[in-house]
Amino acid sequence: MRLWIKDPIAILAEGAGRGVVVENGAVAQLVPAAAPDPADVDAIFDASRHVVLPGLINTHHHFYQTLTRAHLAAINRELFPWLQALYPIWARLDPDSFRVAVRLALTELLLSGCTTAADHHYLFPRGLERAIDIEVEEARALGIRVTVTRGSMNLSQKDGGLPPDSVVQEEDEILADSERVLSLFHDARPGSMTQVALAPCSPFSVTRRLMTESAKLAERFGCRLHTHLGETRDEDAFCVATYGCRPVDLLEDTGWLSGRTWLAHGIHFDDGELARLGRHGVGVCHCATSNATLASGFCRTLDLEAAGSPVGLGVDGSASNDSSNMMEAVRHAVMVGRLHYGSASRVTHLDALRWATTGSARCLGRDDIGAIAPGMQADLALFTLNELRFSGAHDPIAALVLCGAHRADRVMVAGQWRVIDAMPVGVDLAALRAEHGRAARRFG
Repeated sequence: MRLWIKDPIAILAEGAGRGVVVENGAVAQLVPAAAPDPADVDAIFDASRHVVLPGLINTHHHFYQTLTRAHLAAINRELFPWLQALYPIWARLDPDSFRVAVRLALTELLLSGCTTAADHHYLFPRGLERAIDIEVEEARALGIRVTVTRGSMNLSQKDGGLPPDSVVQEEDEILADSERVLSLFHDARPGSMTQVALAPCSPFSVTRRLMTESAKLAERFGCRLHTHLGETRDEDAFCVATYGCRPVDLLEDTGWLSGRTWLAHGIHFDDGELARLGRHGVGVCHCATSNATLASGFCRTLDLEAAGSPVGLGVDGSASNDSSNMMEAVRHAVMVGRLHYGSASRVTHLDALRWATTGSARCLGRDDIGAIAPGMQADLALFTLNELRFSGAHDPIAALVLCGAHRADRVMVAGQWRVIDAMPVGVDLAALRAEHGRAARRFG
């Protein structure tokens, strides 16, 4: 069926003033502003109340952390003490609580206009060995695209690492399960709904050998690599003390300094390291809200892009963000970026939207999502401007970012409506809230 999404208020696409035609899950045609009605459509959706964006792409999250938002043990702490407070609590995760945490995170993301989400799951207490399978099942049920990263930790407190012994795994177990989930779920074809990446957690929770072996496995399966890097000065100090080098040197030594890699945070890089990352095409996911919450520092987004690194956007975990909202992340990226660069003109709403769409797609190694253009996947987020917060706004696209849009009215993934009238299709929100609330009480 050919569906014309007709005459939006505004659309973030060149030459599509009268909307787009969607067919077989992809964008088939842009309809220019002065064009007559396309004659060969089977159905029309009247978008005259809507502002249309490409579906937003979240390139770093920790879904399970929806269970520990604003937690009394961890609020008002910086990264290392924050993690030390929460690791023993997260060790209580079981399949049922994890499943509802994933479902809630994905539903929140969809409602904010997110159509593709990358989750970094690295926590596998006993009994939760099939966490990646659960994530894939929940994403398929909701109809959202995902890159699920098989994260890992094998350097515990007894070995000089940060996490407690109860949440780490042995290297052989990690690599075997990584190969298992890649074989089961990784689909590298255009239009793929599910991809897998390998994601040793961070320099302070994995060994050098695990990083090296993960890179070899990623090369063999043609998948991406992901990790936290450059998030805090404490991490830099740990890396120097433990490995005798800075984090970017560790990337190079372990085979990670390549266009296959994207990093979370990427704050504490010097000029030479920025140049090296850019030269090798290493992507960076900017997590503005989380960085501000934990006072980690400022990501040099514009400098990274100038050096050649793709820059994407992520909400990060819902315990360091306390939200799973991509439109909120876009707004925060503008505000934090302006503070860092000391200029309101250098970081604009269009920069942040670029990071959340085409930049994020590049981080994930995809050229079929992130833009509204013929042949691209029909992933769209439609927002209305009916709330009081938008009254008086003159630029509709800027208004979504600067006036604080946070909930989409319609969301399409692969040509299918997954949010209709600001409600997720097939999800009972009241029941989900109640079930998740019950699960979260176990983590108090």
